[in-house]
Amino acid sequence: MFDRKIFFDKVRQSLFQGSMSSEQVEGMEAILGEWELQGQLQGEPMTDLRWLAYSFATTYHETSQEMQPIEEYGKGEGMDYGKPDPTTGFAYYGRGYVQLTWADNYKRATSELGLKGDADLYLHPEMALDPQIAADTMFLGMRDGWFRKADGTPNNYAKYFNDTKDDPYTAREIINGDKTKVPSWSHGVSIGNLIKGYHTNFLSALKASYIEGAAPVPDEPDVMPDETEIQVSIVAPPALLASVTGNATLPDEADVTIEVTCPAGVKVTVVINGETALSGVAGSVD
Repeated sequence: MFDRKIFFDKVRQSLFQGSMSSEQVEGMEAILGEWELQGQLQGEPMTDLRWLAYSFATTYHETSQEMQPIEEYGKGEGMDYGKPDPTTGFAYYGRGYVQLTWADNYKRATSELGLKGDADLYLHPEMALDPQIAADTMFLGMRDGWFRKADGTPNNYAKYFNDTKDDPYTAREIINGDKTKVPSWSHGVSIGNLIKGYHTNFLSALKASYIEGAAPVPDEPDVMPDETEIQVSIVAPPALLASVTGNATLPDEADVTIEVTCPAGVKVTVVINGETALSGVAGSVD
């Protein structure tokens, strides 16, 4: 876990010229939160802070410091991935924190994250802009090397950050092969070195704000003993009571549904106007 005040105070000065918008804070909070939870990710939990720092650095670059899941500028115009898919009619240009691109990657993210229905990224590509989905896509895609390969092996976190290697410059190969490119606005600094610098600052903030120890585990819910009995008392007009005993018939709109949530095996008794109407064990009472 991370001390949010320490983290945000440090990146505010080192990366955001002393001021951050609420949107930038919210975007980084979503990334921190998903890293701490890693609820949607299969496999061993990620613990190397260099990996998280590089995710932040990539997000900083890919979103032009907005730190929010965004759509690619130009929406893939002039690129093959910017053309409408013949099946869905959607274009799978860059979306999210790390600009998820190409239909196959949208399909893979959907499958790997177990997304269904309206969250299916191939059928609903705009969902790649959901902060939680965008963060999980970034972490899993960069951990498992979805986006690029070299020498027959996936370009992933572990390839550039491990026990013997610490290479935030070449790690740009995880997302893009443009590490040597020098943007017109960068004063002669290549993209690889720009992101390396961002990584250094984010890593410093993460190390300073990191709280040793596992996240607190919530208390287990109390479990009622087998002999516990629940009574549900209902005050009802005589006509309704008569219907329960079979002496009268009410119109459909007078029907009453009783819902009781409790552990299986607990005895449940429904009492109407002081009279026992139903009694049985949870899971079998009708």
